[in-house]
Amino acid sequence: MKRSWRDRLFDGYVSSGQTGEVGTDAEKQFSPRQPYIQGLIRRHIPADRNSRILDAGCGSGAFLYFLRQAGYENLMGVDVSAEQVALAHGFGLTFVKQQDIRSCLASLAENSLDVLLLMDVLEHLTREELLDVLDGASRVLQHDGRCIAHVPNAAGLFGMGIRYGDLTHEIAFTPESARQVFTLTGFQQIRCFEEKPVVHGVVSSLRRLVWDLGTLPARLLLAAETGGVSFVLSQNMLVTAVKTG
Repeated sequence: MKRSWRDRLFDGYVSSGQTGEVGTDAEKQFSPRQPYIQGLIRRHIPADRNSRILDAGCGSGAFLYFLRQAGYENLMGVDVSAEQVALAHGFGLTFVKQQDIRSCLASLAENSLDVLLLMDVLEHLTREELLDVLDGASRVLQHDGRCIAHVPNAAGLFGMGIRYGDLTHEIAFTPESARQVFTLTGFQQIRCFEEKPVVHGVVSSLRRLVWDLGTLPARLLLAAETGGVSFVLSQNMLVTAVKTG
């Protein structure tokens, strides 16, 4: 039987170069993302190290790697790509499983998670699949449980480069459409964050300065057109949402 286009793309997700260069040392592999991920953990993950956390679509396991370093123990990870799962195992994350996100969520008990990570995941779904996944997320998260998603920002200055940078991408989001879909699936306190350069040294401080100054004209134009004052202009955005029931 002929494989679907999705199967072909995900089966070769690493070997086609979509994940960038791949090494064999976890610390070296994940170090470029370390400041961002560690900052996200500090700001958005509960301080309780016993929190039950699922990284759905975990890739090679960068978030799980730094969560474990930070002392979190109740970790799960799934990814549909066998190549990604093999990488995660090679980095010592042997608990990562190859599994579709929807079937993973369906297998979990209600109210069984404190945090669900959907990092660079939702854009790979059709609208029907998106609603299914977020309905499943709402079911498995406990009351006040948190869903954290990282998605392409269609309102970003260069957002279409992310939207069309991967053949498996189906959709992109704006803050408005993100709030729409999370509200429909049982979440509240939905917040969308601009992905500004994370300051962790001299070079990153300069990058942040260039970003803040360089985006000012666009912010002024948007303010003049819309009367608004808050805009998310980065290629990607972070979305956090809390389960209501």
